[in-house]
Amino acid sequence: MRLIQSGTDVRPEDRGASAAMGNFDGVHRGHASVIDLARAPGAPLGVVTFEPHPREVFAPDAPPFRLMNAAARRHRLAKLGVDVCVELAFDRAMAALSADEFAREILSRRLGLSRVVVGEDFRFGKGREGDAAMLAELGEKYGFEAIAAPMVEGPGGRVSSTAIREALSEGDPVAAARMLGHWHRLDGTISHGDKRGRELGFPTANVVLEGLLLPRYGVYAVEIEVLDGPHAGRYPGAASLGVRPTFGINAPNLETYLFDFSGDLYGAEVSVALISYLRGEERFEGIEPLIAQMHADCELARARLAARIDPAA
Repeated sequence: MRLIQSGTDVRPEDRGASAAMGNFDGVHRGHASVIDLARAPGAPLGVVTFEPHPREVFAPDAPPFRLMNAAARRHRLAKLGVDVCVELAFDRAMAALSADEFAREILSRRLGLSRVVVGEDFRFGKGREGDAAMLAELGEKYGFEAIAAPMVEGPGGRVSSTAIREALSEGDPVAAARMLGHWHRLDGTISHGDKRGRELGFPTANVVLEGLLLPRYGVYAVEIEVLDGPHAGRYPGAASLGVRPTFGINAPNLETYLFDFSGDLYGAEVSVALISYLRGEERFEGIEPLIAQMHADCELARARLAARIDPAA
C-alpha cells in the first residue's frame, strides 16, 4: 500500500483513484462497508483520512479516545486491499477550509479522485457545513462522483467507534470484535521493562501505550503478532494491561507473556489482539499468590484461545 502524506507527491498513477473518506478509527465493519463501496474496476482503491484525528486538534486536553494509532490503521487498511492511503495533515488551516474549498483544492486538484465514498453521517468543511448531499453536489461541480454509504447495523444496533470504545471499557473484547470484524489490537514497540516477569518465571514483552483509549484494566487471553525481526509470526499468550498495583502505582502498560516462546523481542514491532477478558487487575499480598494466579491465568487463557470464534465469520 502506498502512503501519501503532506509533502508527498501524488503520482500520475494515483490520480483517478476511487476513495473512501473518513477518520476510520478502529477500521470497523461500518468502515469496511464504505471501503467496499469504493472498489471500482480499473481504478486504484484509495482511503483518504486525517492525521491527527480532528478531535485531537479541537480538544487537545481531552482524555485519549483513539482505538488505534496511524501505523495500526495503515496495517489494517493494507489487509483490506487498499492501494493508496492518503493521510491529510489536519490542522487549524485545514479546518478553516470551506466545504467548497476542500472539495476543489484537496479532493479534485491535489488528489484527482474519480469517486469519493463517505458514511451517511460524514461532515466536512469549516463549521462542519458540508454533508454527504453537499459532497455529491460539489462532486458534480469538480469532476468526481460522490456516494454516501448507509450505516451498518450490528447485533446491538449501529456499528460505531463509540460503541466499540464502550465495549472495550467494559472489558468485553468479544462484543468489540463483533463490531470491528476483527480482534481489537494494541500495537507498539517492545521496550525494556523492570524485568519482574523474568524473575517470576513469566518473562513478558512490554509495550508502553500512549495516546490511545485503554480497554478495561486486567488480564486477557491474547494473540501476539510480531511484525518484524527474526521471530516474526503469531503466538498465543496472556497479557496484563494496567498499572501493576502489587508493585506500587505505575504508568499503564501492556505486559504480554508468549506461551512456549524463547527469544529476544526487544525493539520488535508487535500487534497484540485482545481475545478474551479473564479477570480484573488485582493487588496481591506477596509474590507467591501472584505467581499462583499467573499460572491459573495462563491455563484459562489457553482454554479461551482454543475455544475462540473468528470475529470476521
